[in-house]
Amino acid sequence: MSVIRKFQVTFDCAEPERLARFWCEVLGYVVPPPPAGFATWDDFKRSQPPEERDSWFACIDPSGVGPRLYFQRVPEGKAAKNRVHLDVRVGTGLVGEERLAALEAECARLIPLGAVHVQTLYDGNDACIPMLDIEGNEFCID
Repeated sequence: MSVIRKFQVTFDCAEPERLARFWCEVLGYVVPPPPAGFATWDDFKRSQPPEERDSWFACIDPSGVGPRLYFQRVPEGKAAKNRVHLDVRVGTGLVGEERLAALEAECARLIPLGAVHVQTLYDGNDACIPMLDIEGNEFCID
């Protein structure tokens, strides 16, 4: 029998905490408690050498079902299309105009958070809305 392993999704980025908090809003995730021995994340940050401060951040599914998202600061900017992206599934089980309406409503919710609407793909039955997060990473509302 195969062993199912837990995994996390890691994002290379410029501003880990800012991007993590964006994805918390998108997915309904939460920021986990600070590391053991620290009352707050600010206390933890102050304990680190200046060059390590704000170098990573994470968010988790409060139900424990979804993967942890980990955001790590890297010096280089995004240069090409993502080879892996997240599909935010808001239209599961819906078809046609009902599906399109659900996806468009989610798109409208995410734009004020800083997401960018790239295009709407709709063939009369199925729909998908490619978007960009606040650092230009592609994702789809599906």
